[in-house]
Amino acid sequence: MFEQLFNLIKENSTETIVNNPDVPNEHNEAVMQEASSSITGTLQSMLAEGRGKEILGLFNSSEDEMQSHPAMQNISGNFVTSLTEKFGISGSQAGGIAGSLIPMILGKLVNKTNNPADNSFNIQDIFNGLSNNGTSGLNIPGMLSKLSGGGFDKDGDGDVDLNDLTAAFRGGNSGGGGGGILDSLKGMLGGK
Repeated sequence: MFEQLFNLIKENSTETIVNNPDVPNEHNEAVMQEASSSITGTLQSMLAEGRGKEILGLFNSSEDEMQSHPAMQNISGNFVTSLTEKFGISGSQAGGIAGSLIPMILGKLVNKTNNPADNSFNIQDIFNGLSNNGTSGLNIPGMLSKLSGGGFDKDGDGDVDLNDLTAAFRGGNSGGGGGGILDSLKGMLGGK
């Protein structure tokens, strides 16, 4: 998944990075790698913080919704910080690069992931990559389908949150247990 993401960035960054006078040519590939790292690192952090619903929401967003999605904002912010700190690019120039590149790449990633005729990315592989295979026992496409169809709003409060996921997988039982949410979910689904 990480290599495919880097290749997607490389294929689509000619104007934003390669032909951009604000990015010295000797840093082109490193800036592309930094874009990839900003995307994966931010999504990994979000998943580790229990914000998997937000990531699923990103992959269920329209282009307009994606622009204001928290993941988009976090990724862009992290990329701007990396560009200024690691490459000495000014904040306004870094903001312009991030503002052009990150929405385009995430849009293409989401479109490729949701296109059944395109097998270059799939949501299960993305989550497995982000979690170091910690989500391999979960049916991520099924979760995305239920999220988009409202099937996970078990408590009827209009949103899908940890309470809904817990109720869905524990049959309404709110008993505690050790480990993170991914461990709990995998255990409930027979994963190891």
